[in-house]
Amino acid sequence: MAMRQLVLASALVLIAAPLAAQAQVAPSVPAPDQTAQGEVSLTIYNDNQALVQDKRVLDLATGRTRQEFPDVSAAIRPETVTLSGGGLSVVEQNFDYDLLTPEKLMDKAIGQTVTLVRRDETGKETRESARVLANNNGTVVQIGNRIEVLAPGTRVIFPALPPNLRARPTLSVTVESATAGPRPVTINYLTSGLGWRADYVVLFDEGAGKMDVQGWVTLANTTGTNFINANLLLVAGAPGSNQRVYRQPAIPGNSQGTESANRERLGDFYVYPLAQRTTVANAQQKQVSFLDVGGAPASKAYYYRNDWLGASDDPASFSTVLRFSTSRNGGLGDALPAGIVRVYMRDARGVPQFIGESRIGHTQMGSNVAIRTGDAFDVRIQPVVEKRERLGDGKWRTTMRYRLTNARGTPVVAELAQGGLDSGWQDTRIESESQPSERVSADEALWKVSVPANGEAIVTAVFITRY
Repeated sequence: MAMRQLVLASALVLIAAPLAAQAQVAPSVPAPDQTAQGEVSLTIYNDNQALVQDKRVLDLATGRTRQEFPDVSAAIRPETVTLSGGGLSVVEQNFDYDLLTPEKLMDKAIGQTVTLVRRDETGKETRESARVLANNNGTVVQIGNRIEVLAPGTRVIFPALPPNLRARPTLSVTVESATAGPRPVTINYLTSGLGWRADYVVLFDEGAGKMDVQGWVTLANTTGTNFINANLLLVAGAPGSNQRVYRQPAIPGNSQGTESANRERLGDFYVYPLAQRTTVANAQQKQVSFLDVGGAPASKAYYYRNDWLGASDDPASFSTVLRFSTSRNGGLGDALPAGIVRVYMRDARGVPQFIGESRIGHTQMGSNVAIRTGDAFDVRIQPVVEKRERLGDGKWRTTMRYRLTNARGTPVVAELAQGGLDSGWQDTRIESESQPSERVSADEALWKVSVPANGEAIVTAVFITRY
């Protein structure tokens, strides 16, 4: 019996009532040289989902046998598992995800007898048998005729491991084999907890009208399992999912491209294979470069969209906008997976400083991109509704006045958009305006206003609305 006893030491051994509810013990993950995985390939999608293909060698006996596959993902979707190999058929499969932790071990010991080890002030140990009654926000035991709650410092010795507790996530499969001997098999399954995103670092030189861009793939693994020396294939998209499609904000300068990127495809998705095998460890983020472009054309703009009848007692800031292209000629020359673009500029000392960020969706090559990086400190606007007149027959005349100010030491061109001109239940046209506008859509008119250095500009417009 002594040989079968399992003594849990250190953090895995001390299970005390006040500590058990607070303990957070991660699932046991083997070291890289202890993994039971074979040759692993990972196809990782943007929606926190991955396809795992794990090739292993089994030494099978003739007839029906139970085979165990440790070190599969703890977030495996068991209904997606397939096992393929020559000369065998699958009879039954089970996924054992009840991982060995002090709390789970005590839960499984309810109704059983364990050994409690206590130490007094002199260091002398005493042992006594106890029956575990409950383990809810503390462990309750029966020792002889008395009932106790385990106190801190009590060591618990369990007679054996419960058969359904695993140190590592394990898939067990019952197979039927016509012949005996070793043979290769492949386990395929989908899992959550593996995902990737794109992150872009942009160094913008406003004076030169250029930018340098570094694109990074950021991998995240929360599956509870290491994937050792894996072949990685990243897919820009979410096959068959309800993933929300990110739409660019309504900033002038965004347009869809029609150029084909020089990238591998999987159906209608772009594929980004990593050149070398790599280990994706559990609870780890890994970054791999996939885009490095220097001196791409870029420009800065100021943009503000005023809602219909929008007015303010206090001036509002224009948005600072960065514009660039993904085209082959005069752009980044690649399709961009969805991700966050972080923009930096050099300060007066030549040190890059962060100035803002924005998220983009999957962007085709040949697209024009305009992203908002922040609010302009010195370029502002105050819209005012000067007059509203009822004309009869469901018509109104509205006079708007926009005061634009520029506290910078250089002139700027500020883009002012008036929205809400066609809301579906109203139709609005411009009767008169102080400077020509562009009707960029049925709902929006745009003025490009030159504002002098340390000065202001006034735009007025009269709108006729029919309800």
